[in-house]
Amino acid sequence: MVQHTPGQTIQTQVGIVGGGPAGLMLSHLLAREGIESVVVETRDPETIRNTHRAGILEAASVRMLTETGVQGRVLTEGHEHRGTTLRYDGENHHIDFQDAVGQSVWLYPQNEVFWDLAQARERDGGVVFWSVADTAVRGIETDSPRITFTDAEGTGREIQAQIVVGADGSRSMCRQLIPEEVRTDNFMEYPFAWFGILCEAPPSWPELIYANSDAGFALISQRSDTVQRMYFQCDPETNADDWTDEQIWARLQECMQGPDGFELKEGRIFDKTVLKFRSYVCEPLRHHNLVLVGDAGHTVPPTGAKGLNLAFCDVRVLAPALVAWLRDGDESGLAGYSAKALERVWKAQNFSYWATNMMHTRQDENPFAQKRRRGELRSITDSERGRAYFSECYTGWQD
Repeated sequence: MVQHTPGQTIQTQVGIVGGGPAGLMLSHLLAREGIESVVVETRDPETIRNTHRAGILEAASVRMLTETGVQGRVLTEGHEHRGTTLRYDGENHHIDFQDAVGQSVWLYPQNEVFWDLAQARERDGGVVFWSVADTAVRGIETDSPRITFTDAEGTGREIQAQIVVGADGSRSMCRQLIPEEVRTDNFMEYPFAWFGILCEAPPSWPELIYANSDAGFALISQRSDTVQRMYFQCDPETNADDWTDEQIWARLQECMQGPDGFELKEGRIFDKTVLKFRSYVCEPLRHHNLVLVGDAGHTVPPTGAKGLNLAFCDVRVLAPALVAWLRDGDESGLAGYSAKALERVWKAQNFSYWATNMMHTRQDENPFAQKRRRGELRSITDSERGRAYFSECYTGWQD
């Protein structure tokens, strides 16, 4: 059992910087195998729970939550989506995931995934320090790396571990500890962003709609029976406060116009945000006794719904590798972690890049580009193999 008396160094096997879903899931899986860990997180649980995030889970992510004893709310409060809809030429084209690859995805917000994991760690006696400050990591090139921080009560703390895991998000402090001469930062920005809203309204459609139109891209998603999440394409420098509710609904309805007469169900908008697009991959994901997981090591645009799912994939690779090393002295899995995790990361980057560019329009594009895109969309929706490829990428490749 981890001891953490104030004023004393906390001894543990794995120190985890970041208490989001990736860090908490790793701590949970390690505990199931008798491996001790301590998690430190700058935010408080309520803040994280009330920060609305993306909500599509691959089947493998759902199994991680339900089959490892985290929580089953994803099955009772989430919504199984057996397919999705690509809308172009003002018409809906349904892709049946079950028919194509025999898998579904689940609509379940990331903030609820976090809450399930936070509750599970508390239930199981996991050691998590919330609302910390001044976090620093030292000695990653030694056999006893250390994490120092100030806890919520203002007390200075130190954790001594055998390995440190950086799960501290896209602005990762841990990532910067990998020397520049060792680290390769693969990065690109996109010339468009998403204007996102949360609104009080019934669902407009039972599953997600990815729409390409003359007015640009739009994504129609859901959160619950009474709250919906929707996005439309915008300039990255857009200020959300400059748009009135009337203008927002007019743009969304314009993106959905078509001969089928489809219209969105409108309601009070209570959240507006602009989400910029970027892709990033850090290579390698391990340096001596520091390992990166999730957004600390890679980010993707949200089009392909890969962010949280990729983080869980990292954890699925890393957890057994850490168990084998710390319990059995077998370092082979840990040595191969970066290469193995990056194989899937780059597949997800490719899918996210492809889907993003296929569905969005650019200001400078000509009729050729527009007609080529239509041909690309038809090659998916009109082809059994095209639908299968899209479905396999979207629902998640088999481990």
